[in-house]
Amino acid sequence: MSDDASVGGIAALYLGNILYALEVTALQFEQQEQAEHAAFYRGIARKLAEARGRELRPPADGTAG
Repeated sequence: MSDDASVGGIAALYLGNILYALEVTALQFEQQEQAEHAAFYRGIARKLAEARGRELRPPADGTAG
């Protein structure tokens, strides 16, 4: 199976769309005065964004890979 067909590969490809959908969901919960639910979905988005940032960040020692 190619890496692009994995859950991680697909999620990476559509990460922007996923983050947008999570924020729209959080906004809907806020409008319904369900702050805990909104925070839950924003927490998921934050974890995904942070993980992607770690993937893209160069190593601290300056070496590749």
